Amino acid sequence: MQQFLVVQQFVVVRRRFVVRWRWWVRRMIGSGADDVGARPSPGAVVAVGRGGLPELGVGVGWRPEIAGVVADVPGLRFCEVVAEGIHTHVPLSGPLAVLRERGVTLVPHGVRLSLGGAEPVEAARVAHLAACAELLDAPLVSEHIAFVRAGDVEAGHLLPVPRTRAAVNALAANYRRTIDGLGGVPLALEPIAALFDWPDDEYDEADFLNAVLDRTGAMLLLDVANVYANARNRGQDPVALLDRLPLDRVAYVHVAGGREHEGLYHDTHTDAVPQPVLDLVTALAERATPAGWLLERDGDYPPAEVLRAELASITAAVEAGTRAASLR
Repeated sequence: MQQFLVVQQFVVVRRRFVVRWRWWVRRMIGSGADDVGARPSPGAVVAVGRGGLPELGVGVGWRPEIAGVVADVPGLRFCEVVAEGIHTHVPLSGPLAVLRERGVTLVPHGVRLSLGGAEPVEAARVAHLAACAELLDAPLVSEHIAFVRAGDVEAGHLLPVPRTRAAVNALAANYRRTIDGLGGVPLALEPIAALFDWPDDEYDEADFLNAVLDRTGAMLLLDVANVYANARNRGQDPVALLDRLPLDRVAYVHVAGGREHEGLYHDTHTDAVPQPVLDLVTALAERATPAGWLLERDGDYPPAEVLRAELASITAAVEAGTRAASLR
């Protein structure tokens, strides 16, 4: 009975999300949202590829639980920091301040903006992201192509956006609102790993992402673990999916671990990076030159030597791809 109740609650919440999402999209389209086929509007930030970012090498996602380990990574040049965990009302202090003083590039990474929601992004959340960029002296910020709320319903998780023309319109409108509030700081967009597809999808994943980036002019934060997860769970070839993505728009790259559970591969961020994901790192390095490659870990933190070994494996995978590209 308890399991049935949990499933029933999920169905109700999902229904509320879908109904509210579609209602708001119709409302936005009715108010004159641009058509999906349009090119970036005048004044749009068009940041192709690395967007002027310096070479950042292999970095790691900064988390308080591993602050000491991160501080001791030799030659570290960049970290990503969850924006919602940054206190912008006080000066930067502690381990992050030390990293910044060492010249380590710090990039705020948002998880709660809900760019893919049908409602306009909340001004306060955009202002916080802008304040994070200023506090960290960041060259860019990043967020997800996802939604986390609809009306007063909070999902507590990154949810996939329906791959439709209406969704591209909604994303483009929220991207513009966010860029307007960032004061000139570029915003890179990250596609997520999705365990399901919406039944009314009008695009496949590659075509949808191309449409979003064409409309917004945004840079791409490409998570190769997400590429692997999505392709594997749909029974597709990850390299074939990679080859259809706009790799010339990649600013930097996420690399993370996962595991299979009940026939699906889950992007957990709590497991070691598997060899197929490292192989995809090599494939990407053969095809593009992102500014940096970042290891994500969000739990079950391993000992320092294991984390450093993972960073070394990513470095080796990147170097293998770079060598292969040079021999062409």
